[in-house]
Amino acid sequence: MSPEKKKELQVAALENGTSIDHIPPAQLFKVASLLELEGMDNTITIGNNLQSKKMESKGMIKISDKFFEENEINRIALIAPNVVLNIIRDYEVVEKKKVELPEEITGIVKCNNPKCITNNEPMVTRFDVIDKEKGTIRCRYCERKILKEDIVIK
Repeated sequence: MSPEKKKELQVAALENGTSIDHIPPAQLFKVASLLELEGMDNTITIGNNLQSKKMESKGMIKISDKFFEENEINRIALIAPNVVLNIIRDYEVVEKKKVELPEEITGIVKCNNPKCITNNEPMVTRFDVIDKEKGTIRCRYCERKILKEDIVIK
């Protein structure tokens, strides 16, 4: 078998579903946890520290028969903003989406200000993304800025 063919076989082909590609290796298991993969019955393939032309190494998750909703994609963008979602049907990539932070994040992040109304009343959190590159967000209610590394997912 040629070396090129061996590289192609590192991760199994997907008939229908989603491939989440170019995940930074340090973020792979955080992405898996956010998407609650452990509770799915779908066939899931996870690869980490795979060779990459764009990055030194990357992580990848393939999930059969799963197509993500917008709020699920937003969760990924919070911790791994440059991943690529490949939508696959009949073994062909029919759509590629580069995940990026939206202008607003609703109901996903917990405000880290203990006095914020969202931590003391039953209400949905709302954050404005104020720096997409750095992943900085601001609570719409108390205006606390939260850096990417301090974000707590609900």
